[in-house]
Amino acid sequence: MSVSIVQYYGSQQSKCGYCAGTNCSLSHGMHAYRLDCQDYQDLIDRGWRRCGKYCYKLRNQETCCPCYTIKCDGLEFKLSKSHKRILRRMNRFLRDGKRESKPEAGDMKGDGDLDDATGASEVTASEPQPQLPDKSPVVINVEQVASLARAQKKTPIKQAAAPPAEPPTLGSNKSAAPISNTPRKKAKQMRLERRQAKLGDTASTSTKSLSQEKSLRDFLSSDSETNKHQLKIVLVESSDTQRTCADAVIELYRKYQITIHNDNPARLTLASMQRFLVNSPLKNEKPNDGPEMGYGSFHQQYWLDDKLIAVGVIDILPGCVSSVYFFYDPDYSFLSLGTYGSLREIDLLQSLAEKVPALKYYYMGFYIHSCPKMRYKGKLSASYLLCPETYEWIPLTDAIRSKLDEHKYQRLNPNADAKDVNEFLMEHLDEVMLLVDAKSCATYKQYVQRCGPDPDADTMIEYSKLVGKDCARRMLYVNTS
Repeated sequence: MSVSIVQYYGSQQSKCGYCAGTNCSLSHGMHAYRLDCQDYQDLIDRGWRRCGKYCYKLRNQETCCPCYTIKCDGLEFKLSKSHKRILRRMNRFLRDGKRESKPEAGDMKGDGDLDDATGASEVTASEPQPQLPDKSPVVINVEQVASLARAQKKTPIKQAAAPPAEPPTLGSNKSAAPISNTPRKKAKQMRLERRQAKLGDTASTSTKSLSQEKSLRDFLSSDSETNKHQLKIVLVESSDTQRTCADAVIELYRKYQITIHNDNPARLTLASMQRFLVNSPLKNEKPNDGPEMGYGSFHQQYWLDDKLIAVGVIDILPGCVSSVYFFYDPDYSFLSLGTYGSLREIDLLQSLAEKVPALKYYYMGFYIHSCPKMRYKGKLSASYLLCPETYEWIPLTDAIRSKLDEHKYQRLNPNADAKDVNEFLMEHLDEVMLLVDAKSCATYKQYVQRCGPDPDADTMIEYSKLVGKDCARRMLYVNTS
């Protein structure tokens, strides 16, 4: 069991990367020394998101651009026409090596397409990095503290419940009508019956064609050794810095950030990339009932022959694959690599769900309806938004979009009586776990009995409400008072 250790920073204020307003992006922040993968799953299901080891949650009712956590049901996901065009274009390029001209922007904005014509092609890469607070985290020995916590209290990790098995879908069981020797029918009636039979044959043919429609796996399995180019996707643990920080990776990252996001080259150092995309608080965990590679943070490296052309940074958690960032070689923009990468990540999710049924969701970061260029995330089929008050998932429908058109902040959950089932109440205060110092951890009740009233109590209560009662009971809150 991995023990989560966090230091809460409180309210943060910074420049907004969506509307470019000054000091109008409002959030809560904390530094995560270590996060158990189930704890992080629970945190993102409460609107938290990580950037390196920094975790933040937008204050949606106050901030300039409310951000709603968005996910897609990977098992219900359906390819759109534009997705199929992108997949066919990639397959033709691999087969023949011909660079087709990139479609017009209008063509890229088809139903369900994650548009990359504006330079915001990847599912999450256009999200700006949050401005990290000046306050530095307290220096602690993570392994020593984790060992101490495990010895003091063993808390079972809550596993995401597997969904009930769905009954198989039954196909048509109609048989052909028997030949009848009844008296002859009138000519008009016979013509009508022939017409109905013809229409029935057409519907049957249409149904058959639909059942034979190519799946995402079919498109991605069309690679051949006779292709002019070979595309290989390699999954690497983030902690394997010899591969995740190789020269090819940092060169690709710099090229992407400069070309696509117009970043200052002087700031694009190996250290800054590590802080943003390589360093992770998630410790790789490999339970017996989990996926083969385990849970944790990974890089998917896209190698075209011997050239690195894209990298997808992802977290694999007990209930999802969470897309952290995606960057690619701008020279290959004609392949719509941002959208292609998201489809590859959904394919990874679908393959993992075959062994771990609960791992069936694809998290795309934040959906920002008030920022038109960020609405593309809502074009994936079977998408859901997280209600910022009840933390229940609500299908992203046209009705929800209309509500967000009226006012940029919405509760989303239509049930006025619904409440947060993981709400932290004052009656749970005594059970909050604290890291008192490098040598001891205790519940809040034990701490007060030993040390007296805590001057940091209000901040700790705010933190507990934001992470929910389950995480407040499991994670170690670094007490800096």
